[in-house]
Amino acid sequence: MQKKGLEILSNPRTNKGSAFTYEERAELGLTGLLPPVVSTQQQQVDRALTNLRKKSAPIDQYMWLAALQKRNERVYYKILIDHIQEFMPVVYTPIVGQACQEFAINFRETNGCYISYNDRGNIAEILSNWQEDVRLIVVTDGERILGLGDLGSNGMGIPIGKLALYCACAGVDPAHCMPIMLDVGTENETARNDPFYLGLRQPRVKGEQYNAFVDEFVQAVKKCFPKALLQFEDFATPNAVALLERYRDELLCFNDDIQGTASVALAGIIAATRITEMPLHEMRFMFLGAGSAATGIGDLLSKTLQRAGLSEAEANARMVFNDSKGLVVKSREVLTDHVRPFAADMPAMSFDEGLKAFRPHALIGATGRPGLISEDVVKFMAEISPHPIIFALSNPTANAECTAENAYQWSNGRAIFASGSPFSVVHINGSVKVPGQGNNAYIFPGLGLGALLAGARRINDDMLITAAETLAASVSQKQIDLGCLYPPLKEIRTVSAKIAVAVGESAQRNGLLEGELPEDFESFVHKNQYDASY
Repeated sequence: MQKKGLEILSNPRTNKGSAFTYEERAELGLTGLLPPVVSTQQQQVDRALTNLRKKSAPIDQYMWLAALQKRNERVYYKILIDHIQEFMPVVYTPIVGQACQEFAINFRETNGCYISYNDRGNIAEILSNWQEDVRLIVVTDGERILGLGDLGSNGMGIPIGKLALYCACAGVDPAHCMPIMLDVGTENETARNDPFYLGLRQPRVKGEQYNAFVDEFVQAVKKCFPKALLQFEDFATPNAVALLERYRDELLCFNDDIQGTASVALAGIIAATRITEMPLHEMRFMFLGAGSAATGIGDLLSKTLQRAGLSEAEANARMVFNDSKGLVVKSREVLTDHVRPFAADMPAMSFDEGLKAFRPHALIGATGRPGLISEDVVKFMAEISPHPIIFALSNPTANAECTAENAYQWSNGRAIFASGSPFSVVHINGSVKVPGQGNNAYIFPGLGLGALLAGARRINDDMLITAAETLAASVSQKQIDLGCLYPPLKEIRTVSAKIAVAVGESAQRNGLLEGELPEDFESFVHKNQYDASY
């Protein structure tokens, strides 16, 4: 039965507000429920932008956009698509970090599915309450939100934001998207004592109980949404690594913190070789951080180096990692599984000592510790390399290991810099440097779109490397000349479509499709990208 009247206006997916024509108003029972003037969608967008830009605080813009999304979904996405460079920092990093920290006090209405540990034994039934054709799920347990740590159920802002980028940056239909919070408690006492906190007020469930709970969830997803891509997001490193290893060959799943970060960082490194003119397999790489993001980059980089002819041991020897104890070396008594393959055959030493001993061409920060890449570090990198590669990938901006301005100033303009959150253009030595934002949004939306439209059963490393190569090839020479390793954000939908095509073709080469790749897959991708226009 066709919906009519207020039911249409109260549904953000069907509401067109004052853009309903007179004929539509008569047919759908809307006469008298709207002002008499019929607006175009562009007039609605202009009105929305006028009000949005009156908000001086980015968090207020975030809240205003969230309300618009719940009122008129297509105007919301039209704004994001047409003004992605202006508003992606608002709907995602860096402002989403603040939005998560203030999630409880700012809560207005639900925009996702909450599954708590108390719901075990009943998860499949809960999922069935979501009355949509679900093809894409982003799930978090809130334990490691960006560089902010354990935010518990306040972390729901992350799945909501990620799915908005899937839709705006690649064209995944929002009707197919489902954000999920797995609430197993939190170690954040401030949150637990907050009278407005919306999650379980208990310490985190861990160990076998945690594993059984997540497994019930995954099996329920397979049962309820067998065609869906499941993306794990912002889980703590031990769980992130373990869950990916446990389920990557069982269903179509993906961990953006490990695999998306790896692919976008690899793309930046590949693009950087157009400046250094040094082959990838001859370079040495030092990582600050040895968590899931850093070792994820290392693992994908190792496989890329192996493609160039190095053995696994030779490829891994091109990388060293640092954690809070200094250089990760083989002689350590305790080495976790994800970092063990990269432990250096060197004596134990501090980061500064390791830097001088290893003499890397690229320094990659993924620690969440601001200022860790100091002036002395950058100057040493500039001494040993004409174009030192410095990536400060931690989010949000306040957690970046180094600012763009410092990297360029301390290297006398010679650094090749990229970051996880945006930095402004830097003027130095009479030239302009445009710091590249190695945002995962350059990878995961296109990767997901390609996997879904191709009908992929799994996501493997070849698909991730192919996505990185496609992204790197999309950077114009003009951008490279400005020191920027990524395309402008305004081109992200075009780039995502290219990645989707390449990922689908990779899945076909690797025998990972349910059936045959659609004929003229490139046209098929463009035809199936979500269009927010009325």
